[in-house]
Amino acid sequence: MNFKTLFGAAALGLGLTTLTAPATLAETLRVLSGSASRDLAVPMNRAVIVESDVPFAELSIANPGIADISTLSERTIYVLGKAPGRTTLTLLAADGSLITNVEVQVTADVSELKERLREVLPGEPIEVRPANDGLVLSGIVSSAQAIDRAIDLAQRYAPDRVSNLMSVGGTQQVMLKVRFAEMSRSVRKSLSASLAVNGTSNNGNVGVLGGSNGYTSDSQISNLFDGASGTRPSIDGSAGALAIGVGAGSVEFAILLEALESKGFIRTLAEPNLTALSGQEASFLAGGEYPVPTANDNGNVSVEFKPFGISLAFTPRVIGENINLRLSAEVSGLDSTISYTDAGFTINGFSTRSTATTVEMRDGESIAIAGLIQDDFTDNSSQVPWLGDIPVLGALFRSADYQRDQSELVIVVSAHLVSPTRGETLALPTDRVRPPTERELFLHGKTAAGAGTPLRGGAGEVARQDFSGSYGYVME
Repeated sequence: MNFKTLFGAAALGLGLTTLTAPATLAETLRVLSGSASRDLAVPMNRAVIVESDVPFAELSIANPGIADISTLSERTIYVLGKAPGRTTLTLLAADGSLITNVEVQVTADVSELKERLREVLPGEPIEVRPANDGLVLSGIVSSAQAIDRAIDLAQRYAPDRVSNLMSVGGTQQVMLKVRFAEMSRSVRKSLSASLAVNGTSNNGNVGVLGGSNGYTSDSQISNLFDGASGTRPSIDGSAGALAIGVGAGSVEFAILLEALESKGFIRTLAEPNLTALSGQEASFLAGGEYPVPTANDNGNVSVEFKPFGISLAFTPRVIGENINLRLSAEVSGLDSTISYTDAGFTINGFSTRSTATTVEMRDGESIAIAGLIQDDFTDNSSQVPWLGDIPVLGALFRSADYQRDQSELVIVVSAHLVSPTRGETLALPTDRVRPPTERELFLHGKTAAGAGTPLRGGAGEVARQDFSGSYGYVME
């Protein structure tokens, strides 16, 4: 069977004058000599005209849900595409013989979709092709957001039948630099006093211990009044404590004063860096895992490991000139001041600083994603009733202390678009030092020796620089 395609204004005019449905004519296909050479392509919601060189008496369509047909004359057929798919159009002569079978393929109307894509995404070279009952999108676009928008628009023309062959061009690898900076200061002061009196009666020793600092243990009392009169009591290693003992005959007096001031300063800095492809998740952990025993319903004890240290996980997405970041970062460590003991197990708590957020920035920009200023103040005053209210001497029966803790935390992230380079151009922390020889170690006391032959290229230039100081990888 041979088919010959004819495009002509006469056939189009005939179809337009006789057509009553809201469809437009795409092309005119003419059947000659009862043969066909190709399939009939019909866009969805559009129509074609089929002309036969011999009169036909009967028409049939295999699947009316895919294409609809109507007779314009004894030689002309109007075919309207209704739904994507394939079906068969059969033409029969008056004697019942077969004239021809026409394979009809109804595809989505890609012309309208192309126009919408040019309007919504101008400048993006997106190609649209029909494939069976769906659409295929291909081309190299500028960002992943353009791919999402194109697919979302194509889904309206072919729901759940869109194949994505598009790719993102240009640099799409993102390096994220996160900086944790924390400063903590603590100040504590305390002042307390205790007064003790010890004498001898007919029935033995009588002792009185006064004050408000909690020195009431047997060992402390015996240390205060042990020995002959006038012996200075021991302090049991109490920092900032001063004990004075005075004896007069069988009567002993002892005064214990404690004045303590402590200061502390903590600086924490962590800078994890991580690189990932646009749209892909990357994670990083520098630390360890802490065993935590757990009991199940049967009472059996098992061990679970909880990670701690510096962890970073993020998913970058390059959207045009912007970088969208969904990230979570954490710096954690064991805290010996918080512990739990049970059944012979001692479990320490964790000190954790973490954040999880989504931000957007340009290449090379930085943004502070989290910050904390914390100022805790605690004071306490206790005294012996009535005695502590006595002017001047009442200080011997009072104790006071206060503690103030201040901390400030800032988390800053920076994003950069990066591309791979040759390995020899990257400098490593080990490029500038090497293990010492036995002579250098035992005779000269060197624990590390300088690098031998300088490296070439960018790494050699970095290795020849002097980084002596409190920064970089080399510390002196």
